[in-house]
Amino acid sequence: MIDTNVVLDLLHFDDAVARPLRLALEAGRVRCVVSPTTLDELQRVLAYADFGLDAARQAVLFARYRALSETVQTVDECAGLPLCCDPDDQKFIELAAAVRAQGLVSKDRAVLKLCRRCAPLFRVMGPAEAVRWLNGTLNP
Repeated sequence: MIDTNVVLDLLHFDDAVARPLRLALEAGRVRCVVSPTTLDELQRVLAYADFGLDAARQAVLFARYRALSETVQTVDECAGLPLCCDPDDQKFIELAAAVRAQGLVSKDRAVLKLCRRCAPLFRVMGPAEAVRWLNGTLNP
């Protein structure tokens, strides 16, 4: 699972720290699951004026992410999940738990604070930690 701010790092900013995650996605070494609500958020964020993306570039980035991810149409409710202090980020916690993701990659402090509380279900980590974890998992 990758939250919206990291998706932007992967596809729009080509962030050097996150680049190995993008390469792993493109190579099919890892998979990313999305839901209609997480895709809606990405589409909304891509339209922010701060990014300076015209409609055509937004569509390209959105289509690229859709091609790199697997869409789950419904997210089953999971009882007892930790609640994120930012309600906008809860959808990522719920999706990660519902699909039994191994990890959720985020730069959002509200999500990262849930690291210990989500540990029984999945790892919550920043991009650099995710790259280290990915390298250790795929290249033992």
